[in-house]
This record gives sequence, C-alpha cells and structure tokens, in this order.
Amino acid sequence: MYTIGVNPWVWTSPVDDEALAELIPRIARFGFDAVELPIEQPGDWDPVRTRELLAAHGLVAAGVCAVTPPGRDLVAAAPAVVEATVAYLRGCVDSAATVGAPCVGGPVYASVGRTWRMSGPARAACYADFRRALAPVADHAGERGVSIGVEALNRYETSVVNTIAQTIELIDGLPSTVGIMVDTYHLNIEEADPYAALAAAGPYLKHVQVSGTDRGAPGADHFDWPRFFTALRATGYRGAVCIESFTGENETIATAASIWRPLAPSQDRLALDGLTYLRRILR
Repeated sequence: MYTIGVNPWVWTSPVDDEALAELIPRIARFGFDAVELPIEQPGDWDPVRTRELLAAHGLVAAGVCAVTPPGRDLVAAAPAVVEATVAYLRGCVDSAATVGAPCVGGPVYASVGRTWRMSGPARAACYADFRRALAPVADHAGERGVSIGVEALNRYETSVVNTIAQTIELIDGLPSTVGIMVDTYHLNIEEADPYAALAAAGPYLKHVQVSGTDRGAPGADHFDWPRFFTALRATGYRGAVCIESFTGENETIATAASIWRPLAPSQDRLALDGLTYLRRILR
C-alpha cells in the first residue's frame, strides 16, 4: 500500500554525490522502495546523476528534505535572509522536479533550534509573514508539479509550529500545493492524541516520516504503530512512508539532532529493523 523509503541521514551527513553512490545500492539491497533526499547545501548532489542512480537500482525519490540551519528563515528575519531562503527553497523544488520527487518537506518557516515567545497577535503576524514569503515558492512548486510539506517540530526545536492544528493555521490561504509533512517523532512529543492529530492532517498530507519515539527504528518503541497506520489509511494518503533517523558518528548532525548514544547496534541494523517491522505490520 505504501512506498517505504529511508533517509541517508541514517548513515551520514552531508548527503552528497559520493555518499549517494555508496548508499543507494545498499538501500536497494536492503529492500527499500525509495530514498528521501536532504539538501543541506545547494549542489551537494546532482539531481540528474541521482535520478539515474536511483533508476539503475530500482528506487524512486520519495521526497526532498529542506534543511534549515541558522540563517534560513522566512519569518522574523531580515529581508536579505528571507530572500536567500526563498531562493534556496526554489532550488529544492527544482531538484525535486528533476529527480522525480513529488514533495519538498521540512520546517521551511524558520531555522531549527530558533525559539522565541509570541503573544497571540504576534503569532498571527508571524504566520501572515510566512504565507507572504512562501507564496512565490508555492507558485513555483505548482508550476513544476511539486508539493510542499510543512513540518511541525517539537517545542525544543521551534516555537513557530509544534502541532498539526498550528500547521493547518499556518498554511491557511496558501495554494493546495502546500500541505503538511508529518513526522511521528514530533507528533509523539507534542500531540495529546497523535492519531486524532493525524486524522486532522489527512486532507493536507503531502509526506510522512517515521521513526521510533527515541529516534531509532520504528517498532522498537512505545508508539502504537498499528493504530497509526489504521489512521493513516483512513486519511486516504497513499504516498511514501520514510524512515528518518540520524547517525551519532557525525558530530554536526549528532549535535543538531541531539543524538547522544547509539540508537541501534549499527546504522544498517536500524534501517533493516525498521524496514522489516514496517513491512510486517503493513502486510
């Protein structure tokens, strides 16, 4: 029913041409259907070369992950920062279109780790600023046949949107090419009822990321995965479901994702265990 993918961040960062040349054959051997492709810096990987590499190994591009380190912001930022972020996101859309990915997803509103307090009116103004800034990206995405999935993050990583309800409010009024990317890790932290929140996200769903509640393999945690997939089926979503986790062996990504201990005996094991579990419960 679902294409099952994995993000190369499970093994390495940055994800560049060299990393993909090594990992895509391995991902195919493991039995995945798809690969989720992050763009940390424009030019890290060549879209044409990556499209051909995926095709050669019987894989598809499940989506492109927009990455927002410090200095990539669409809200509460200087005009030059917003302009550069819009240019980056347009480039992500172009890469997605070339590689055949249906969606660009991520916390496209503000840099990860940036938090500040907002009153009700200040939040409304922030959301309006986001819609104005993203509008040209949304138009560009529509022209290229690509959707944008806005991802809510947990309270420790952003103060802009933490819940599905906030995300729906954030994107209200934008074209239908803009929707929601759900990440179960954040869903588990922020939602009182993750399964009801998923149902609310249903009409807007563009992409789905899964990981265990500890950021490890789905299935080796306390999340009610059968209930989650029952709720996901009920939404009508039939796109990709991708495992997103991270390696603690890379200092930059370990710090950014707060990976302070091994999440599996090996990164290969994390990917394989997650895939095996997903295949079993989806069967």
